[in-house]
This record gives sequence, C-alpha cells and structure tokens, in this order.
Amino acid sequence: MLKGTLEGCVLEIIGRGKTYGYEITGQLRKLGFTDVVEGTVYTILVRLEKNIFVSIEKKASEIGPPRKLYMLTKKGHEELRLFWAKWDFVSSKINELKEK
Repeated sequence: MLKGTLEGCVLEIIGRGKTYGYEITGQLRKLGFTDVVEGTVYTILVRLEKNIFVSIEKKASEIGPPRKLYMLTKKGHEELRLFWAKWDFVSSKINELKEK
C-alpha cells in the first residue's frame, strides 16, 4: 500500500461524520482492508491528533473508560483535500503509464 494511503482513508471516514476508532476499523474492513488491525488504526489516530487533524470528544461508556469520538478539524479538512489532490495526480499518472 502506498505510504499515507491508509491515513488518507481514515481522514475520509472521519470527514464523513463523528466516529469511534472501532467503527473506523470496521468501515475499512468493509472496504476490503481486511488485514488492517485496530492497533494500526489507533496509531494513525494518535498521529492525526498530534498533528491537530482531528479533535476528540469523550463519551461515557457503560463498560470501561470513556470512548473517544473523532472529528476533523479545519486543518484536518485541508489535509484531506491535499490527500485527494495527491491521489488524483498519482492515480492519473499510473493510469497513463498503464495505457502506454
């Protein structure tokens, strides 16, 4: 997988609405990323939080500690826009190469 691809997918999922890490992992698996484990997603979420691409809202849980609900910040929306711009460029060049 291309570097940053999974992070971009996580940003896109969060950009569609507030969500939990477990839900992000589930959505990635439904998309076919079946080898993605929760630990990988949580590592990405920590990095996104550190870079201020996401903000967190804590919700009480019936069992265990509060759950973290992730949402994109303004900076996160900009990073997502850049991800898709890079993706469009790379995919167009790969398709161009394939067709030659």
